[in-house]
Amino acid sequence: MNKLFTALDIKSIRLKNRFVISPMCQYSAADGFANDWHLVHLGSRAVGGAALIISEACAVVPEGRITPYDLGIWKDEHIVNLKRITAFIELQGSVPGIQLAHAGRKASCVQPWKGGNSLLEEAGGWETVGPSAVAFNEDYPLPHSLSIDGIQDVIDAFRFAAKRALAAGFKVLEIHAAHGYLLHEFLSPISNLRSDSYGGSFENRIRIICETVKAIQEVWPAELPLFVRISATDWVAGGWNLDESISLSKLLSTMGVDLIDCSSGGNISHVRIPVSAGYQVPFSKKIKAATGILTGAVGLITDAQQAETILLNEEADLIFIARESLRNPYFPLQAANTLKEMIDWPVQYERAKK
Repeated sequence: MNKLFTALDIKSIRLKNRFVISPMCQYSAADGFANDWHLVHLGSRAVGGAALIISEACAVVPEGRITPYDLGIWKDEHIVNLKRITAFIELQGSVPGIQLAHAGRKASCVQPWKGGNSLLEEAGGWETVGPSAVAFNEDYPLPHSLSIDGIQDVIDAFRFAAKRALAAGFKVLEIHAAHGYLLHEFLSPISNLRSDSYGGSFENRIRIICETVKAIQEVWPAELPLFVRISATDWVAGGWNLDESISLSKLLSTMGVDLIDCSSGGNISHVRIPVSAGYQVPFSKKIKAATGILTGAVGLITDAQQAETILLNEEADLIFIARESLRNPYFPLQAANTLKEMIDWPVQYERAKK
């Protein structure tokens, strides 16, 4: 059997194969509420055969949204619509996952297809926050530097959001600490200029993510998986780097985190990233080898044999598919055909099975 189609047990959850639908923002919600778009978007990828379907970044507070159209989980009223989605995903034999996020200084923007620019307060935007008053770039406003009490409010918001996620039926939770959003901003010495217990040294810069993990574990069952997505490097000298990512991953492993979702970049504007097929896989490989923690590989993984080779080479334990799944929601089913693997298809689609 191809390794792509072997099961993986993580705590009490069994993933039927190694395909994960990576969180992908849809910018199609109103007041944080999931709607039919999200049901069809996530549901079709469960029909398409992936083992784990992770929702787009769900904001833990309104001001943590990238745009006014992001999914949210900052109030109990959000639960009902999300529960409809998780129930459908499970009916397809897939596992529903959620990514919890706070966009920090990169919040309050317009939708990407409208330019993605910073949204001014007079146009419906809001004041952004960050570890320090350092703007993402010249087109973004200076964020408000969070006070110690403000940091605790963010941590509490993650805890409350995790409790709602459980009520909504999610079985895997991922903390978003990548792509230049708030938790990543604290990790990087370029965006974090603080001189208190949340800035300066490596131990201080990772404090907020460690405290967020502990807060979530107060309400998230110990038998359900907990992932953390990181940017393994800022891709610039003096920024967050792979060695620090390895050290953080080692610590998170001892704290009960089950998997590191290995992405990169997003915190420093105008960085030249050497994008190519599987360009982030080396981060997953090195973190896995150095720490023993499960890792997920993501980034320009676009064909079945490429994904299989990553697993066979022990460069990752799960394959996170993003844009390829936008092009083809049924990528896992077609990958099985490509690799001549016999798997179950939805009975409604079996007449198309080769």
